Amino acid sequence: MAKNITRRNFVGTMSCAAIGYSTLYNSLINLKAINALAASNSDLDPDYKALVCILKSGGNDSFNMLVPTTNNEYKEYQETRSNLALQKSELLALQTLNTPGREFGLHPALKGLQQLYNKGNVSFISNIGTLFEPVTKQKFIDQTAKLPLGLFSHSDQIQQWQTAIPNDRSAVGWGGRIADLVRDMNSSNDISMNFSLSGTNLFQEGKEVIEYVLDPQNGSIGITGHTEEPSRWDYFNNARTHAIDTLLDHKYLDIFHKTYIDVIRVGRDSHKKFQDALETVGDLKTTFPDSELGRALNMVARSVAAQKNLGFKRQIFFIDFYGWDHHDEVLENQNEMFTNFDTSLSSFFTALEEINATKQVTAFTISEFGRSLTSNGNGTDHAWGGNVMVLGGGINGSRIFGEYPSLRLDAEQNVYDGILIPTTPTDLYFAELALWMGVSPNDLSYVFPNIYTFYNINSGKAPIGFLNI
Repeated sequence: MAKNITRRNFVGTMSCAAIGYSTLYNSLINLKAINALAASNSDLDPDYKALVCILKSGGNDSFNMLVPTTNNEYKEYQETRSNLALQKSELLALQTLNTPGREFGLHPALKGLQQLYNKGNVSFISNIGTLFEPVTKQKFIDQTAKLPLGLFSHSDQIQQWQTAIPNDRSAVGWGGRIADLVRDMNSSNDISMNFSLSGTNLFQEGKEVIEYVLDPQNGSIGITGHTEEPSRWDYFNNARTHAIDTLLDHKYLDIFHKTYIDVIRVGRDSHKKFQDALETVGDLKTTFPDSELGRALNMVARSVAAQKNLGFKRQIFFIDFYGWDHHDEVLENQNEMFTNFDTSLSSFFTALEEINATKQVTAFTISEFGRSLTSNGNGTDHAWGGNVMVLGGGINGSRIFGEYPSLRLDAEQNVYDGILIPTTPTDLYFAELALWMGVSPNDLSYVFPNIYTFYNINSGKAPIGFLNI
């Protein structure tokens, strides 16, 4: 029996060699975003808000990012971490508002973030990780606890941090599900509200919305060989551009031809709209480091500045800052990567100040898991609970949320090789970001299917408290 050919199947299997893969990819995204219907949330807060998700893929050793400095706790840290322990004198002091009697410091490469933290623009959530249900040490040892699927596996855990589904391998991300719910707040859906600076990703994949891919250096990716403003002397580019426009503007009767051309036309038009909006904004005065992360955050800041011209009230950005799987040379590698992270994020906040958008943008980090507290000789191995960071002018800053754990190897949250059982589930972290973006408490179970295990949606309280919602 012949396979039924649907419009979506046809578009998804068409060859795009003649026009260019990147163009078809973004065009398919936009066609889906434009043509699909989403739940109506038109009565939500009309002010612009944006989330910036920074994935530290590989698994960040975050207990050398945020370190206890109270005498007894630092001693426990030093004994457990052995040759990987940072010197107390090198740690950058934090002025924390909600940990009376306890003091903490940052990795010495994070000088800019130390200043932002002490000014109230950065906070941390401690010992967070994927959880299906609360887990005790005894249940873990007895193997009676319900654990996330593929615990300690890169592929499974990086997926679960992006999907918020710990017991299954889903193809839809929680950033995509948020966009499904709130995208109608935007006055235009010509371009997806989900912008990726790192190609395709699971986090921004919704049932109706998919990411629009940007190049960190140049912005939107157009049709190969198509010139927006042809030169009168450039005969070959002019001829190619004219030929492409003629093909795209032709009226096709065949439904399959029409569908394919509609997709490419959307790509051409959305590319021009984005680039025109970006040119209107121009370059920012803020200087960013010449790194992939710096360029990506520069493009995010310029895109935020262009939001009025693009018709956005809500946006979600995604950046993969990869390379954190430090089984070896963890101290040297982290020093280099934290330096890049610190200068890039500090520049980003300065850029938000420049465009007067600090309270409208919240940047946050994710990483598939923390790493073992104990050394494997010169690095650390896959673990579970870790620390994450939020940045923005609208957060409850200078605070450490969650429960910063005891780092003793015999502590209740420690299992073999210094692996920490998380005390804060990722669902609470993500739910607070979703509520801030305007998702109704009644819709949280759609975005986070396991939220009822950890949070009463009718409580009227913030899941964690790092945002004013």
